[in-house]
Amino acid sequence: MKTRDKILLSSLELFNERGERNVTTNHIAAHLAISPGNLYYHFRNKSDIIYEIFLEYEKLVDFYLDIPEDRAMTLDDMTFYLESVFDGLWSYRFFHRDLEYLLDSDQRLRQDYRDFTNRCLASISRIFEKLAEAGIIEPQEEDLRSAMSLNVWLVITNWMAFLKTAHAAEASACLTLTELKQGIYQVLTLEIPYLTPAYRERVMALREKYRPSLHELGDTGTGVYK
Repeated sequence: MKTRDKILLSSLELFNERGERNVTTNHIAAHLAISPGNLYYHFRNKSDIIYEIFLEYEKLVDFYLDIPEDRAMTLDDMTFYLESVFDGLWSYRFFHRDLEYLLDSDQRLRQDYRDFTNRCLASISRIFEKLAEAGIIEPQEEDLRSAMSLNVWLVITNWMAFLKTAHAAEASACLTLTELKQGIYQVLTLEIPYLTPAYRERVMALREKYRPSLHELGDTGTGVYK
């Protein structure tokens, strides 16, 4: 592996483990047993490293959301999209954990993330269209489909922050991939009012696999927590 790629991989590992703000370029160089000068030969600063990591994340999500146009969509497709997007969130979890700070720190990143968000929203909307064409959900007007797409995106990108606050009283609590993927339960919950009778039972069974089992948060009245 080239030194440049090692720097990106190690930076991602350290950012996820410690938080981006707690990792310096000297930490990254020491982790790789290279000199800071060698690191700066490849990247001018930490912002450049973060930007390159985002570009990798962006390509990964774009690949995951490549929607087949030559066939009908299936429940397996929908499951793949959800699993893959949450896998991506996990692999690059530092990014959404510190998103606002990172976007405020780099204008390039802010613009690219805005474009990335718009592409993701368009892909989610197209997925809803394809699900309707396949008879899995009822067809939706464009305005409703756009609102649903935004709601799904908000759940996906903010679920991690919710989990961190839900566990705020537990100093030693660590987020797990299983907990992160429980966000799929929330996404599928948004689809319940639009499920067709032919697919309702199957989607509800799929949703149940991801039911959150968070610690008691008080009387929410939702029946989600146990």
